[in-house]
Amino acid sequence: MKDRARKIILASWPAQDFDHLGLCFFNLKSGEKDFLEFHQGVEKSLENFYFDLASITKAMTMGALATMNPSLFEGDKRLLLEHRGGLPRWAILGKKSWQETVLKFPIKDSSTEYSDLSMLRLMLMIEEQEGKNLKDLVSGYWHKELCFWKDMPAHAICPDTGFRQREVINGEVNDDNCFKINRFCSHAGLFGTLTGTIESLFNLENQYGLLKHMSRSFKESRVERYLYGWDTVEDPNVSLAGVGCPSHTFGHLGFTGTSVWIDADSGKGWCLLTNSTKKYWYHRQELTKLRQSLGALLWQ
Repeated sequence: MKDRARKIILASWPAQDFDHLGLCFFNLKSGEKDFLEFHQGVEKSLENFYFDLASITKAMTMGALATMNPSLFEGDKRLLLEHRGGLPRWAILGKKSWQETVLKFPIKDSSTEYSDLSMLRLMLMIEEQEGKNLKDLVSGYWHKELCFWKDMPAHAICPDTGFRQREVINGEVNDDNCFKINRFCSHAGLFGTLTGTIESLFNLENQYGLLKHMSRSFKESRVERYLYGWDTVEDPNVSLAGVGCPSHTFGHLGFTGTSVWIDADSGKGWCLLTNSTKKYWYHRQELTKLRQSLGALLWQ
């Protein structure tokens, strides 16, 4: 499988809008891990290379917290966690007024609308209820190479992920709202090496039983699209998780070109980290093909 993945990556490389890639096939039950890394089109590993995980942050914060303590997410909190709370998808937030903006929308049981504002509203509610910063509530399972972007070690190496005010974004979060809020957020802002990201998922499984929690949730919950902070698969024939993925597959995508997908029953999963926002972030066709092809390898 690793050789086939290598061929797929190299064949697609000239058409992609990234110059760094990390891939891991893994199994949370057996402990298997198979890593591939490419930098500037060359297969090699770089120590301390941190990717902006983008919206995978949602799963590694709120999705993880729901695994640790699902009783926190009842009523309105469950609606927000699963993007069914009626909040808008996105808004331009101000540095000082962001909380006021996020809190002004009424929460109501609605159809699914993927929403960064929903995650921020949920963060504020949980912090008020628990009397703790969200980072303190969730970071216990993180590997040392998974961190809030402002806490990255001095020796960290990061890929370019685009431009902000005509300056290259490197070592700072790509998401503008997260950058302006300038504190730990639930919707974006985690950076991790490939190893740090994968080991954190293993920690979440070994310490809190991620697979058992998600397998039970698939069977017992109303699943419209999102389940306890994770995305699910609507159509296995076209899913970005990969063609042929099992029905209990869950995961998340990130705007910077990141992906993680796991089968709750078998424990098999895969994670792709890139910096596809470096150039033409709006052009996703080739990234979509790559995601689907790499995922299909695992499920076959």
